[in-house]
Amino acid sequence: MKCDDISRRFVELAVRVIKLVRALPKDFVGKHIGNQLLKAGTSGGANYEEARGAESNADFIHKLKIVLKELRESIFWLNVIEKAELIPAHKLKNILQEFEELANIISQSIITTQKKLKNKK
Repeated sequence: MKCDDISRRFVELAVRVIKLVRALPKDFVGKHIGNQLLKAGTSGGANYEEARGAESNADFIHKLKIVLKELRESIFWLNVIEKAELIPAHKLKNILQEFEELANIISQSIITTQKKLKNKK
């Protein structure tokens, strides 16, 4: 998959997160979880763009690991939203799937780059 395709997916995912957060209850719980998801769910793409401009393979791996952490945190908050029944599970299925797919892609990129670094030594 090309980097531009992944970047596009991150932008689209960030927009979906924004819309989801707007749909959360306006009470204390909804606002708290919404803030957490908004931060994690939109920063993955920004960090991915930073990784694309990495200064070295080691820097690239480091930045991708940050992306992966943000994706995993987003998955956590989406699972909390589902279990707390703040939004119906069927409305979360596709966004959860996209976060998981991107997490798998980023994980594979980290592994591939680490192997390349090992083989250079």
